[in-house]
Amino acid sequence: MALAEQLPLDLPSRPALGREDFLVTPCNEAAVAWIDRWPDWPMPGLALYGPAGCGKTHLAEVWRRRTHALALDQAALAAGEARALLGSGRTVVLDGAEQGLGAAGEETLFHLHNLLVEHRGQMLFTGRQAPARWNIGLADLRSRLAALPAVAIEPPDDALIAAVLVKHFADRQLALSQDVLAFLLARMERSFAAARLIAAEIDAAALAKRRPVTVPLAREVLARLADEGEAT
Repeated sequence: MALAEQLPLDLPSRPALGREDFLVTPCNEAAVAWIDRWPDWPMPGLALYGPAGCGKTHLAEVWRRRTHALALDQAALAAGEARALLGSGRTVVLDGAEQGLGAAGEETLFHLHNLLVEHRGQMLFTGRQAPARWNIGLADLRSRLAALPAVAIEPPDDALIAAVLVKHFADRQLALSQDVLAFLLARMERSFAAARLIAAEIDAAALAKRRPVTVPLAREVLARLADEGEAT
């Protein structure tokens, strides 16, 4: 039986409160389990890390909506004061935490972490690498972040990429046949960004050439993207 015929496209999903459903597969189920475990976390924070396009930002948004967490970025930390930023809240999200925060941002984050510990709050971080490898200059902050539970999200597997492809095509009101799906899965980069780009480019090509979505059309699009250095 061909791979596309075996793919379980009825994967379990979790509502993302205004965003696309978050599809749960072995590559992200450990991270999902930690999100489900909240607020019963053993530490005042959690770090989700993995390569670009693995879904960590999406999952962090699911948690933020669920907990009504304050979303911070590097600019807010650099310009703010911890107590004023936190206000009466008890949960915080910092996406892309491994990027340089600067001395002021690190100082604010250090005090924010201490406030959350004091008030039994939680903070969720995301990054491409584990916290021990983040670019943090303040030693006290670096040690605190490195002590947090850190959960890796692996690159999307075939089942997840297949489901995402089907959804992107359905969103564009395009039918994706099993043979086209199998063709794409055998040749594309394993990332959400690639799936989104490929669906958009095949849609545009089908409209421009007034052709149905077939393997020959998909082959032409992938060849062009490869020449341009994208998605494959």
